[in-house]
Parts: sequence; structure tokens; C-alpha cells
Amino acid sequence: MPDREMLLFANEAFYAAFNAADVAAMRRLWVEAGPCFCLHPGWPALSGVEAVLESWEGIFANRGAPPLECRGAAADLVGEVGVVLCYEVLDGAVLAATNLFRRVAGQWRLFHHQAGPCQSPPAEVLEAPEKPSVQ
Repeated sequence: MPDREMLLFANEAFYAAFNAADVAAMRRLWVEAGPCFCLHPGWPALSGVEAVLESWEGIFANRGAPPLECRGAAADLVGEVGVVLCYEVLDGAVLAATNLFRRVAGQWRLFHHQAGPCQSPPAEVLEAPEKPSVQ
């Protein structure tokens, strides 16, 4: 599988872990050491692997929110770093997000996530994706 596709697959796995509130899956997606950052909307900036992972555990412990849908993901590579820009749709609200991945032992691992309100998302982001029809 080409690098860009693997990067987008890792990004999809991040949102799947989020929607499943799966702490173990989320831990597997993030780096185990080195620089690590997260900026949740409205939160102070988090730095360090443990602080970031603890934030996800806290979020998952207080679930009840509707699913978070990733739309319009676009990926690019800069050496051993993968950049994914996308939109997160949550109960009609749209956030713009940046997910940065670093290649570790051949796998893309998150080391930065940031999401914040998007006042003017592209029209295609606002359109609900078509569900495949069952025949």
C-alpha cells in the first residue's frame, strides 16, 4: 500500500478509536516516546505522551456525545512525517483538524492532533456522505 494511503488509513483508525472510545486502540496509534502534542477545542495545550493519552482516557470516560465524523481528509508527506488535514463533523458543528504522524518502525504514529471551530467549511464537507444502498 502506498505511503499516502497508509497515512489516510492510520487517520481513519484514529477516528474509529475515538468513536469506539477504545483507550487501547488510541494508545496504539500514538507515539510511545518523543515529542507529542494535542490541542483539544477549548483546552489548554497538552505536551508529552502521557498527558495526551490521559486526556483521551478522560474524554472516553465521559462519553455520550454523538459520533465524530472525519470528512475531506487530505494527506501529504514530508520525509518521515505525514500530515493530514481534515474536517470533523460533530452533531452539525464543524471543526478543522490537523493530525501529524511520524513513521515509527514502518508504522504511522500520531504525535500531534489539533482541532478547532471552522466558521466557513467547504460545501462538500457540510453534505452528508451518501450511504451505500442495499439491494
